[in-house]
Amino acid sequence: MRAASWNSAYHAALLAGLLAGCAVAPPEPKPAPFASSASSTLTPVNLNGNSAPFREGYADGCESAGSRSQRRHDDRYKTEADYMMGWNDGFSVCRKHR
Repeated sequence: MRAASWNSAYHAALLAGLLAGCAVAPPEPKPAPFASSASSTLTPVNLNGNSAPFREGYADGCESAGSRSQRRHDDRYKTEADYMMGWNDGFSVCRKHR
C-alpha cells in the first residue's frame, strides 16, 4: 500500500508542477517607438535601424506636416542626405494621415 500512495503523491506533484508552468504569463511586448510625440496618434513607425540624422529628420518632417510652420534645419537638409530623406519621409507619411 505504501508504494501505491507514494506513486499517487508523485503523480499529483508532477501534475501540479506541470499546470503551474502553464500559468506563467508571457512578458509584455515592448511598444514600437514613435517618430515623435506629435505622431503619437498615428500608426507607430519603427525607426530602429535608421541613423540618428534620419530619425531626427523624420520627426521634424512629421511635425511640419501637422503645423502651419515648417520645422526643418535647412543647413542639415542641404548637406546631410539621411536628414533630408528622413524629413521627406516623415513629412509625406504624416501628411497622408492627418
